[in-house]
Amino acid sequence: MCHIGNDAARLALVAEARVAAKAILGSCFRVPVHKAMDLRDPRGFDRAVAQLATQLRSKASGPEDAAVRAAVSALDVDWPRTTAEQRRALISGALRAAGREIAAVPGAVRVTFGGAADQVVRAGREAARKTQRLTIGADFNALDRRIVSYLRASQSVFVRGEYGRRAEAFTAEAKRIVSDGLEAGLGRQDIGRDLARAASGTLGGQAGPYWEVVAGSFIGQGRSFAQLSAFAEAGLERYRFEAVLDEHTTETCRFLHGQVFTVSTGLQRFEEVEAEPDRMKDILPWVRESFDRETGRKSLYVDQAGLRTVIAEVTRSAVGTRDDRGEFSRGLSDRDLADLGVSFPPLHGLCRSSVRGACRKRFLDFPS
Repeated sequence: MCHIGNDAARLALVAEARVAAKAILGSCFRVPVHKAMDLRDPRGFDRAVAQLATQLRSKASGPEDAAVRAAVSALDVDWPRTTAEQRRALISGALRAAGREIAAVPGAVRVTFGGAADQVVRAGREAARKTQRLTIGADFNALDRRIVSYLRASQSVFVRGEYGRRAEAFTAEAKRIVSDGLEAGLGRQDIGRDLARAASGTLGGQAGPYWEVVAGSFIGQGRSFAQLSAFAEAGLERYRFEAVLDEHTTETCRFLHGQVFTVSTGLQRFEEVEAEPDRMKDILPWVRESFDRETGRKSLYVDQAGLRTVIAEVTRSAVGTRDDRGEFSRGLSDRDLADLGVSFPPLHGLCRSSVRGACRKRFLDFPS
């Protein structure tokens, strides 16, 4: 996962301020506040991600807080006086109470995704059209409209899956806390405090930058699909993967940097995931990293339907540096990567990479 860093934290703060200002001006003074996304450079991408993540977090925070309160209230009991069967029932009941509050989140964030989908595709199209001076119109084509529809509907599946994972994590943690607490002779207050902390960290999502990852994936995928659509409309046959080679760039994007793929194959992947959004993780898998202690080698791989495929080995890492791709061995060919669905961003959480169109054997390296 990319490093978020102080810059992203500041952007998130600015985004939160903009959301608050928009709400005040819109509700109190009837003044519309709107600015189109600009995804042509990394900073514009980061701003868009921070703003969308803030909106998503705002929609989810109320139900998440209510879920934590419901779980904590249901678990506020005299644990030393309970039986093993009662403890299991209490934890299950707390999870059901939390689930009733969390059930509102997918619908709430769907509204935000719906509004953002049009902006993301329009910004992706503009990024391709203006940066590379493509001779295409500003209006959406039929494929762009399909991409918008897909983006609006696709994310709810993964939001529901995330809350399912949080519920499993909380159940396991609650069982451990109660068991360990009773074994240590702790009372109601101490066990309750630990359960409250666990509920906040799992059901409340306090453990990590979840909504930043969701927003980055949504915007990154929407931009890539919109760019591929623009390339196809302009008659371009191929495109090149372009990483942002700075101190935060991952091994994955360094390896893919400069590799060339066909536009038709990329659009085929869109059609597959459009038809089966529940299979996105297999159709467009994210790349993972593993480290072999015996050889000291780092590998890049994907998991699909329970099968692991190594796509490259890192022979010289350039992570933490600028303008250096690093060196890799045993790398799969462009065709093999495309067959795996590893051919355009995003390829990991908070992936900032983009693509650039090509015609025959010459790339369109027009100035921005």
